[in-house]
Amino acid sequence: MATVIFYQKPGCGTNARQKRALEMAGHTVIAKDLLAERWTAESLLGFFRSTPVSSWFNAAAPRVKSGEVDPINIDAATALALMVDDPLLIRRPLVEMDAQRCAGFDREPVTSLLSERNDITDMQGCTRQNLSTSRPDPDQSPNVSCP
Repeated sequence: MATVIFYQKPGCGTNARQKRALEMAGHTVIAKDLLAERWTAESLLGFFRSTPVSSWFNAAAPRVKSGEVDPINIDAATALALMVDDPLLIRRPLVEMDAQRCAGFDREPVTSLLSERNDITDMQGCTRQNLSTSRPDPDQSPNVSCP
């Protein structure tokens, strides 16, 4: 079993479910606060590898939802500068295992850590966006926002 560094937003129900899934699969999860970390452009870039810049962003971030930040029309250097300044823009979780890193729960190394692909795709979206059509996460307080 692996030891996984898991950068999350405290209070995020989706991150809580993702972390539990890794633990239930037998992995040791070391949770860290994504918002308290002192990010640099260089330290973030390792999580994004060769993925498109637009996929680096948290689509639920207030600045993305309002249109202030348009991930489609931003170059890598600008995206990294924005994320260093405002970590809510970073797609989460950021996951690190051994020398592998990723942003999001649907990429390597996460896909190798969980036994079924369904475990991953069902846990990528924000639980707060679908409260009217699904049951809320029991670890998620109804008064906590998750952008």
